[in-house]
Amino acid sequence: MTENMTEIVAFLLKERAKVLSEAEWRFRMRGYGYNLRRTDVGVEVARLPQNQVLGLLEI
Repeated sequence: MTENMTEIVAFLLKERAKVLSEAEWRFRMRGYGYNLRRTDVGVEVARLPQNQVLGLLEI
């Protein structure tokens, strides 16, 4: 696990390309310890289990 948001974004986007739906992507990322929450401006990325917000993925 890294705190570098650039590395996290690269990982999230790489994993997003592997799945068919956003729901499947969010489910898979929970397995890796990330909680993804859709907002008006993008996707909020948080670290589980504390649900500590790391940043925003603008997609």
